[in-house]
Amino acid sequence: MLSDSEYLRYSRQIMLPEVGECGQQALSNARVLMVGAGGLGTTAGLYLAGAGVGQLAIADSDHVELSNLARQVAYRDEQVGTDKAAALAANLVALNPHCQCRAINAYLEGERLALEVAMADVVLDCSDNLATRHAVNQACVEAGTPLVSAAAIGWQGQLLVYQPHSACYACAFADVTLSEPTRCSEAGVMGPVVGMMATAQALEGIKLLLGQAVGTNRLSRLDGQTMTWQHFSLPVHPHCAVCQPMREVNDAVNH
Repeated sequence: MLSDSEYLRYSRQIMLPEVGECGQQALSNARVLMVGAGGLGTTAGLYLAGAGVGQLAIADSDHVELSNLARQVAYRDEQVGTDKAAALAANLVALNPHCQCRAINAYLEGERLALEVAMADVVLDCSDNLATRHAVNQACVEAGTPLVSAAAIGWQGQLLVYQPHSACYACAFADVTLSEPTRCSEAGVMGPVVGMMATAQALEGIKLLLGQAVGTNRLSRLDGQTMTWQHFSLPVHPHCAVCQPMREVNDAVNH
C-alpha cells in the first residue's frame, strides 16, 4: 500500500485516470535499468525517480567531467571527478528517498549485461555510441525485455521503442557503420535537445510500466532548430540478424 507521504508526493499523477493508485503502485514495484548516466540518463533518471519508479539500476563506467555539466543536469560542480553512476544514484535518492538506486560503476557487456537486462521490467538505453546500443538491443531482444532507445547529436534527436514482436534497433540501424561520428564529443550537441529526448524516453518508459500503448514500429526524430518531429514507419526487417532468429524460436515453441 502507498504511504500517506507517497500519496502526497505523487498526488498530481495519481489524479490521472491512466495512473491512479494501482498505476502508482506498479511504478513503485518496477525495476528499470538505465545504460548510461550522461545527458540522457541524468534527465531520464530525474523523471523516473520523481515519478516514483521503485528500483533504478544505473550503469556507467565514466567519471563526471566539467564539460558534462552543460547538459548532464543532475550533476553538481563538486561532483566533478566522481563516478557517474554513483553520483547520479545519490542525487536521485536525494530527490526521492522512496527510490532505490543501484550504481553499477562498470561498462555492461556479455553475461553481466544479459543478467541486468533480464532482471529489469524496462531498459532505457541512454548510451552514447552505436556499439553499446546494438549490444543492449540484442540483450533486450533475447530476454524479451522492453527497450526505449534514444540518441541526440548536434541539433537532432531520435527515439525508438522496442517490445517483443516489434521492430528492434537493428531493424533500423544494422547498416550504420561504427566509423561514423556518433558521439557528442566528436560532433557536438545542444544540451536542451538531449533533455527533450531524455524526457520523451522517460515518458515512454513510464507508459510501458503502466501498460499504456507506446509508439512501437516507428522511429521518431526531432529537429531542434525547427522544433519539428517526424515519425517514420519502421517495419520488422524480415532478415534482421537480431530479432528474426528469436521470432523463429518463438514460432517453433508455439507450434
